[in-house]
Amino acid sequence: MVMRAAAIGRRGLGLTKPLVAAVLVVGGLAAAPGPASAAPDAAIVLDAKTGKTLYADHADSRRHPASLTKMMTLYLLFEAIEDGRTSLASRVKISAAAAGQAPSKLGLKAGETISVRDAILSLVTKSANDIAVAVAEHLAGSERAFAAQMNNKARALGMVATNFRNASGLPDGAQITTARDMATLGAALREHHPQYYTYFATPSFVWKGRRISNHNHLLGKLAGVDGIKTGYTRASGFNLVASVDRDGRQIVAVVIGGESSKWRDQHMTDLIKTYLPRAARGPRTAAAIPGGPSPTTAGAIALESYPAPRLRPEGAGAKVASAAGANSPTVPGSADAEGDAAVGDEAQASATPGAALDGWKIQIAAAPTRSSAEDILDRALSKASAVLAGAAPYTEPVTVGDAVLYRARFAGFRDKQAASAACSYLVERNFNCLALSN
Repeated sequence: MVMRAAAIGRRGLGLTKPLVAAVLVVGGLAAAPGPASAAPDAAIVLDAKTGKTLYADHADSRRHPASLTKMMTLYLLFEAIEDGRTSLASRVKISAAAAGQAPSKLGLKAGETISVRDAILSLVTKSANDIAVAVAEHLAGSERAFAAQMNNKARALGMVATNFRNASGLPDGAQITTARDMATLGAALREHHPQYYTYFATPSFVWKGRRISNHNHLLGKLAGVDGIKTGYTRASGFNLVASVDRDGRQIVAVVIGGESSKWRDQHMTDLIKTYLPRAARGPRTAAAIPGGPSPTTAGAIALESYPAPRLRPEGAGAKVASAAGANSPTVPGSADAEGDAAVGDEAQASATPGAALDGWKIQIAAAPTRSSAEDILDRALSKASAVLAGAAPYTEPVTVGDAVLYRARFAGFRDKQAASAACSYLVERNFNCLALSN
C-alpha cells in the first residue's frame, strides 16, 4: 500500500525521480545502523503539528548526512548555551585540527578565536567545517568525545538509525542517517530550542568585511520557509532539510541524494507546494519529542535570550555600507564543497550592519507576523535614524496561547541610559518602547 501511494504521489507531482517522504518524527522500530546506500532520492514530509506523515517512501533507507550533521552540532551548542556551559559571547579557540579541515571553511588559523554567536552564523550560512570541529572541541575537549555526545543525543531524540563520527559531516563511511531521523532532528531543533532556531533563517552574515550567503536557496524565495540546513558530499549527493511555517500550518521536509542543488531545490519546492496545504491548522497535537530541556528551564531561557539579528538588505532601512572586495574563495572538487564549488554561491563583500547583540536592547512591538514586525522596524529606522544608526534590528517569535507573535527589537545599546534615551526618542514619535537588559 505504501509503495502504491508513493507511486501515485510521484506521478501527481510530475517529478522525474523517485521521491521519499517521512513517517513519524518519533517512535517506530529500526534496525541497528548499517552501511549507507548510494541510491539517491530519499525525502520526507511531516506535519509538525500533528506528527502525521504526509508523504513517505524509503524513509528508512540509509544515507550519508553530509553537512546535515551540523544540525546536531548546533543542537548540542544550543543546549550548552541554555545549560550555562557556554554563552553567545564566549570565545571558541581554533586548534590545528580545526584549521586543517577541508572546505567549506572560514579559514581561521590555529590559535585564533571566534565568538559562539559568529560560530553559529558560520555553521548556518557557510557550513564551515573548521568551525564545526572547533565547536566540538570547545564543548567536549575533542571531536571524538563530541561525536559520542552526538550519538547519545540522537538516541535520546529517537534517531535510532543514525551514527555520527564527526561534527562537520565530512566524508566518513560509518557516518549514516535516514530521512526519518533527519526529520526528527529538524523538528527537535524547532521544538526544543525555539529561541535559537531563528538563526537558521539568517540569509547572510558578514565576516571580516565579506558577506557570506546562506546555502539554503529557498530562504526568501519560497513563502514560509524559515530554515534549516543543506548538505553535500560526493557520497551523499545534495541534501536539504527544510521547515515551513505558513498560514497556521507547519511541516518539516527532507530531501537526500539530489543530483544537483537545482534539482534538490525544485524537488523540495514541489513537495512543499503539494503537501503544505494538506497539513493541519490549529494547536499542536503531536506528542512531544523526547530528549529536550525541561519546560521550566526552556521557558526561563526563552524569556531572557536573544536570537540572530535580521541582517537587512541594502536600501531596506538599515545603513549597510558597501565595501570593495571579491567573492569568497572556492575550492573546486573539495570533499564537501557545500555551496562553494558544488553549489556555486557567491559571497559579496559589505560592511557589517548594526551592532553586536551585547549590552541592552529595546522592544517596540509584538506583531502577528514576521513581515509586519519587520515593517515596524523599518518605520522606526526611518523616523529615528539618529538614535538607531548603530543598533541591530531583529525579530523574535514568542508563543502566546495558540498564537505566535513576533517581537520587533533593536539590540546593541551600550548601557541602560542609551537604551532608555532611544526609547524616549521613539515614544515622542508615537512608538511603544521598552528597554531590556541582556
